[in-house]
Amino acid sequence: MASTKHPPVVTPKIAELERERLISLINSMGDGVVAIDENFKIVVTNGAALNILDINTSLANRKVTDILHLIDKNNKPIKLEKLIADTKTSLASRDWKLKYADNNVINLYTSIAPVRLGYGQKGMKGYVILLRDITREKSLEEERDEFISVASHELRTPLAIAEGNISNAEFIFHKSGSEDKAVSDALAQAHTQITFLAGLVNDLATLSRAERGNLTLDIESINAHEVVNEVAKAYQPEAAAKQLGIKTELDPSLELIKSGKLYVREILQNFVTNAIKYTEKGHVTIGARKAAGGVKFYVADTGIGISKTDQQKVFEKFFRSEDYRTRVNNGTGLGLYVTQKLASLLKAKIEVESELDKGSTFTIFIPNLR
Repeated sequence: MASTKHPPVVTPKIAELERERLISLINSMGDGVVAIDENFKIVVTNGAALNILDINTSLANRKVTDILHLIDKNNKPIKLEKLIADTKTSLASRDWKLKYADNNVINLYTSIAPVRLGYGQKGMKGYVILLRDITREKSLEEERDEFISVASHELRTPLAIAEGNISNAEFIFHKSGSEDKAVSDALAQAHTQITFLAGLVNDLATLSRAERGNLTLDIESINAHEVVNEVAKAYQPEAAAKQLGIKTELDPSLELIKSGKLYVREILQNFVTNAIKYTEKGHVTIGARKAAGGVKFYVADTGIGISKTDQQKVFEKFFRSEDYRTRVNNGTGLGLYVTQKLASLLKAKIEVESELDKGSTFTIFIPNLR
């Protein structure tokens, strides 16, 4: 007869010992810890939590909603009880703030996770809240964003003037019929670098607005055929300079959709820029096809491709592949990061398919924002 396994018996003495060990561990943590039961009453806190909450008395059996007054980045009160009750897996945020009784405010990293608070099979359920004061970090981030915003704004005008003058100089030089190759090459290189700098400044400006949540969405009707053809026409000279072809593939049954036309175009431009940059022969295809609830735009190339490892990182800020073929091209690693930010604003979804030496396809589903 098979033996029946029983769960280990947890005696009160063992339970108390385990509790003391747990309390000792929690008190050694640098982050504030607040453990609450299913009724949102505080069961355990550590010294770091008391410091953050600016309280020096026991919080046992007090409701966490009476102690922890969180506000969002717009300074609106957060309904903490509902937030906790709706948390089925761990939840974390760096955007919330703690408001004190005297109206002073600090920035908090806050993590909420459902756990079993007791010991043994009948332990009560509850939640553990981790708190960390990140006011200094947030201040540095705001200073950085302010610098990027000011610098990108101030650089735009001189870059535009320089680009215009160099472009005019190129035109006059070639119109004069001069055959001085050194001057021609110098002007071409200067124009290329100025154009690169202008693109970088534009990325930094968009990044700054995205990080601050200052991007605004103007919803308007979008004709996918027009957008794709406009982008293809705009990048024809750049592709031709590398002897690449640009193709368009358009579903004839496409209908108008409502979304942010400016951002849809910018996303496609970022995809095409990368496609041309990392393709040495073949062609780039820009297309759109019908999808349930919106349109799928895509940009495919016959370039160097992206490894499986890099595909998981291409949308990270400042990411640049270690592939030597990538490193020979100028780049900041901001383009696709900004693209992901814009896609989030449009409630869009980006997918990447790629194989080394066989090209890449970036697809974005743009939902109809009626």
